[in-house]
Amino acid sequence: MTPRFAVIELVVVDMAASLNFYRALGLELSTDLDAAPHAELELPGGLKMAWDTVETIASFDPSFVKPEGSGMSLAFECESPAEVDATYEAMTAAGYDGHLKPFDAFWGQRYAAITDPDGYGVDLFAAS
Repeated sequence: MTPRFAVIELVVVDMAASLNFYRALGLELSTDLDAAPHAELELPGGLKMAWDTVETIASFDPSFVKPEGSGMSLAFECESPAEVDATYEAMTAAGYDGHLKPFDAFWGQRYAAITDPDGYGVDLFAAS
């Protein structure tokens, strides 16, 4: 059997803060998960996204230390360039860190980048 890519997992310091960020981007996550050590959401197409607290990972891997900066980012497709701008503005107005203000990228997209509460990059894009 060949392994199948199935889950994108984020290790987070504050579950509620992280889930609130992703709720603001449109993911439907129950508020019942805010105090949970693990949260999971099935995405369209069957891929799952999961969140685990640092304490959860450390409970089975005592040597775990959450790395600073991951080099990883998630990307959210918007319906239009205007939605990229509006989403960036809404997220930064809500207090989340903007990394790159919306711009027209040379590869033909309206593009912006924000940062989630744990420092993971989140890109916003739409075809120009």
